[in-house]
Amino acid sequence: MTQILTSTALLLVVLALFTLFSYKAPHGMKAMGALASAACASFLVEAFHFSLLGQQMGIKFLEGVGSANGGLGGVAAGILVPLALGVSPVYAVLVGLTVSGFGILPGFVAGYLISFVVKFLEKKTPAGLDLIVIILVAAPLARGIAMFMDPIVNGTLMQIGQALIAASDVSPILMGIILGGLITVVATAPLSSMALTSIIGLTGLPMAIGALAVFGSSFMNFVFFSKMKFGSKKDTIAVAIEPLTQSDIISANPIPVFTTNFIGGALSGVVVALISSYVAPLAISTPGMATPIAGFAVAVGQNGTPALLAAGGCIVVSILSGFIGYTLFKNHKIKTADEIRGTKSEDSQVA
Repeated sequence: MTQILTSTALLLVVLALFTLFSYKAPHGMKAMGALASAACASFLVEAFHFSLLGQQMGIKFLEGVGSANGGLGGVAAGILVPLALGVSPVYAVLVGLTVSGFGILPGFVAGYLISFVVKFLEKKTPAGLDLIVIILVAAPLARGIAMFMDPIVNGTLMQIGQALIAASDVSPILMGIILGGLITVVATAPLSSMALTSIIGLTGLPMAIGALAVFGSSFMNFVFFSKMKFGSKKDTIAVAIEPLTQSDIISANPIPVFTTNFIGGALSGVVVALISSYVAPLAISTPGMATPIAGFAVAVGQNGTPALLAAGGCIVVSILSGFIGYTLFKNHKIKTADEIRGTKSEDSQVA
């Protein structure tokens, strides 16, 4: 129990720091969006091609494709973050290539910090010399930052994932409630659930809980957004497919959205833990699978029928949670997409 509480507390600290960074750091939201994109470009490709089509279906070529992408999360972050912050493509690629061999978080930190260095050097260096100066200064500095961050990630954040994996053997149902609830909430927050589970290296039953809970949240958010009338039908469908596409609506209505998602995620986590305990063990060997489509596909690919049973249970409790959320917050004052964006939704126009 102590291990569960300790690892959960550390995870909450990490989430708090990322949330603080998103809202308070210069261009924090843009940088976090780029981190999520880097996770998609690397780990999502790895999930489909390496884990599902490669290892599960035996297609060696696609296994190689997934392995290549999955091993370049740091490079992806090192490129996409500077691009998001307005650095020219050639310098963004320069930064990304220098952090080759490091994980996604060291690449993210290096890309973020070096973006300001590159923009400063571009402004202060005479035209024509900026490329040489940036090569001499920014490239080694970027790799130095990644080298500095690497042991911190491996020594701290990765330990959280390992502690959660070990703790799941002690009390899988409690772990289901905590992880299912937290990861599903993170799926709607600026830090994507895919990026988080990639950063902490989550695998095994905890990763199965996260993947299937987020899968179930698609059905929950569709019901909840539809009943609450946050936006148009297009907005409702979009949040079911990828919550981050409606981040403005979610940020404007954090209490109802996060509360409902925690309830649904926790119930889904319990379902997965019960199936794993009483039907057949469930586990996912690839981190970063807390995403609706890929997480479900890999869970079924690696676990077969028990994962399908768990997924079905997650759908049922998630839909129920959507109605529970509506019951709790139907009289809560909300901000709609029209109010936030200053536009009329398609549904409003038709009406």
